Amino acid sequence: MVARKLLVHHNDSQFDVDYDTDDGIQVLKFQLFSLTSILPDEQKLIGEKNIPIIEDSDLNSVSDSLRLITISGEDEEEDGEERESSITDAKQITIQGENDKVVVESSSSFAKSDEELARMLQAEEEALFYQQFQTRDNREEFEGKLRPYVRQVLMYEDPVRQEAARKTVPVDELEEKALVSLAKEGNFKPSKVEQDHAFLLQLLIWFKKFFRWVNAPPCDGCASDTANCGMGAPYPSELQFGGSRVELYRCKSCSRVTRFPRYNDPLKLVETRKGRCGEWANCFTLYSRAFGYDSRLILDFTDHVWTECYSHHLGRWMHLDPCEAIYDNPLLYEKGWNKKLSYVIAFAKDGVHDVTKRYTRNWPEVLSRRDITTESVVSAVLLNITKECRKSITSRELSRLEDRDRNEAETLEMDLHSQVDASISLPGRQSGAKEWRIARSELGSDSYSHSSCPVRTCVDEHVSRIYNAFYPMFSQFVHEGYSNVDILAVLSVVKRFLLDLSKTSYKDRRRSIDPDSNTSKLSVHEIMSSVGELLTALFLKTELETDGKMSICLAGEPVKTSIALPVALDILDDIMANLKNCGKLTKDSLTLPLLKLNRISSGLILASGEELPFGIVTSAFDGSCTSKWEEPNGSKGCWIIYKVQNDKMYDLEAYELMSANDAPERDPMSWVVEGSNDGGLSWHVLDKQTSQIFEKRFQRKTYKIVSGVHPSNVFRLSFLSVRDVQATSRLQIGSIDLYATPA
Repeated sequence: MVARKLLVHHNDSQFDVDYDTDDGIQVLKFQLFSLTSILPDEQKLIGEKNIPIIEDSDLNSVSDSLRLITISGEDEEEDGEERESSITDAKQITIQGENDKVVVESSSSFAKSDEELARMLQAEEEALFYQQFQTRDNREEFEGKLRPYVRQVLMYEDPVRQEAARKTVPVDELEEKALVSLAKEGNFKPSKVEQDHAFLLQLLIWFKKFFRWVNAPPCDGCASDTANCGMGAPYPSELQFGGSRVELYRCKSCSRVTRFPRYNDPLKLVETRKGRCGEWANCFTLYSRAFGYDSRLILDFTDHVWTECYSHHLGRWMHLDPCEAIYDNPLLYEKGWNKKLSYVIAFAKDGVHDVTKRYTRNWPEVLSRRDITTESVVSAVLLNITKECRKSITSRELSRLEDRDRNEAETLEMDLHSQVDASISLPGRQSGAKEWRIARSELGSDSYSHSSCPVRTCVDEHVSRIYNAFYPMFSQFVHEGYSNVDILAVLSVVKRFLLDLSKTSYKDRRRSIDPDSNTSKLSVHEIMSSVGELLTALFLKTELETDGKMSICLAGEPVKTSIALPVALDILDDIMANLKNCGKLTKDSLTLPLLKLNRISSGLILASGEELPFGIVTSAFDGSCTSKWEEPNGSKGCWIIYKVQNDKMYDLEAYELMSANDAPERDPMSWVVEGSNDGGLSWHVLDKQTSQIFEKRFQRKTYKIVSGVHPSNVFRLSFLSVRDVQATSRLQIGSIDLYATPA
C-alpha cells in the first residue's frame, strides 16, 4: 500500500487528491472524474515514454510522469506525432517518487504558477515600497496594542486556573470520542501523538456546547429579551476579574437593567461560561493549556480572537476557532468571512509572533493595510518582547524554541505562495446575531463543504456483524415458539442491559445483571445464552461474579465496544419497531425488513460532495442514527459510488435508505441505483425510484431489487432531486445499507 498526494490543476483551479495505489486505476479515474467532469471511460492515462496506463499494475511502475487526456473518436485514431501534439495541450500528471509524494500538474499550469509567483513577489516589493510613505511610524501605538495580551496569556500558566478548567471537562467521555473518531478512520491502535491530536479536536467540539454566545443577555429578573442602554461603572467585584467594561441592558418587559461585565480573567469565564469572541478564545486557550497543549492566543486587529495549538501529529501550529468549532482552516476569515486582514499576532508565554501570512493569500493587499508602523519596526517590537518572555528559560529550551520559530517562518512563506484548494467552500461567520454579522460583512455562506471528496474507506464491518448476530437469536425464538410479545419483552431486557453498560466508563465496562430487573418469561441465564453472538459482535462477554451474579464486561479492545454499542442500540430499536408490525414469526419471516443479513461492508466510497467535518460520506454507512451524509449542493442532483472490497462480485438483493434527523425538505425523493461488473466502465440499472416521501425522521425504507441477477463490484446511487428543491440546495441521508443475495 502506497499513499500518495495528488495536486491536480484544472483550468484555473487546483485540487488535492489523496490516492492509495491499492485502490486501483478505476478509483483514480473516478476521483479525476469528480474533479474534472471527464468521464472515466473518456480518460486516457499516459505514463513515461508514452506508455498507456491501463491496468492497476501499470500505476505501480509510474515514477516520473503520468498524463491524463480527454479522448474522443478522433483521439483514439491518433498515433505517433499526431498523438504527441495532442498531448501538448493535455493535462499532465507528474508523480515525484520522493517520500511517495505525488504532484499532478499541467505544463501550462506550471508556467502560470511561476508567472503568478513572480507577480506576487513584485506586488510584495511594491507594497513594501509604498508602505514606507503610508505608515504613521507609530511604534508606541503598535506595542501598546500588544502589551495587555502579553500579560493576559500568563494567566493560562496558573495551576489554580488550569485545575478549575479541568474539573469541568468530562475527560473520560472526550477520550472515548477521540478514540472512536480515530477508529472510524480505521485507526484502532493510535499512537499517543494521534490520541492527543484527536482529544484536542473533541475538546474544541465540547467547548462549543459548553460555552454560550451572548448577543444581549436575558433579563436577570424575568428572563425576557433586553436591549442595550449604554455602559456602566464596574463594581469592585467585577474589577476583581478584569471586568472593567460593563454593558447595560434594559428589559423589554419589566424595564429592569441587567449588567454584562466583559471579564478578562479566564477563571471567571470558566464559571460564567458566556461571552463573545474575546471571552470564547480567552477561556478556550486556558482549557488547551490546562491539558498540556502548547497554545497561543491569536489577536486579529480587525476585531476577532481565536486560538492556535501546536500539533505534534501535524508537526506545526494549528488554527482553532472555538466560536465556530472549526479547526485547521486558517483561510476561514479571508475566504469565508471576507475579512480585510492587517495584523494577526500570536501570544504565548514564551513569545509573540506575527502569523498574518498563515491567514492570507493576498499578502501585498494585506501589506497595504498595515499602516501603523513599518515592517522593520513590527519585527523589532516582536523580537524584543519575545526576548523578554524567554530571558529566564534554559539554553536547551531556547534552542528548541528558536528551531521551531525558524521552521514556522519557512512554512509561513511556503503557505503564502501556495494556491487555494478551490474544492473547499469555507463558511461565513456563524456566531453572533445575523444582523450583527451582516453589519460586519461577515455573513458569507452557511456551508463548510468539499466538492472534490477523497475516496474514503467504510469502517463498518461491525455493523454487518451486529445485524447478522440477531439471526441465531431469532431462530431460537422461532424454534421455541415464543410469541411476539415474549420476544419484545426479551429484547427490552437486552436493551436495558446494553443501555446501562453504555453509561459506564469505556475503559473497563462492567455491569452486574440484576435478576429482579428481568421482566420477561426467560431467566437471565436463558437470555444471556440467546444473545451470545450479539455480545461477541459487541466485543463483550459474560462472567460469573463471586456473589453468584452474572455480569457483562469487555472481551476486547475498549474502543471496539465503544464504536459498536450505539449501533446495536439503534438496531434494537429498529427491530422492535418492525416486530410490532409483524404477524407470528416463522423461519421465512427472518429476513428483510425485520432482520438484515448479508450487508455489504468495508467498501471504498466516492461522493459528489460532502459537508465537513461531520457530514462526510462515510457517515451514511456507519450504522449510527446520530450521523448523516450531507451534500451541500445535492438538491438537484448528486451521487455516491461504492466500490466493493477486493473487487468481490455481489448480486444486490435490496438496499435501505434512512431519513436523517431534521430538515425533511432535504430528503431524497427520486434516484437511480446502478451496478457495474467492470469497475465502473459500464453500468446496469438495478432500481429506479421517483416521488418517494419519508413520513418521519429516522424512517427506514427498504427497496427490493427486481431487475434480475447482475453481479457487480461497484454500485452507484444517483440522487436526482430532494423533497423540496425550492427550499434547499442540500441533500441529506441518515444511512445507506446495501444487502447482497445469499450465496
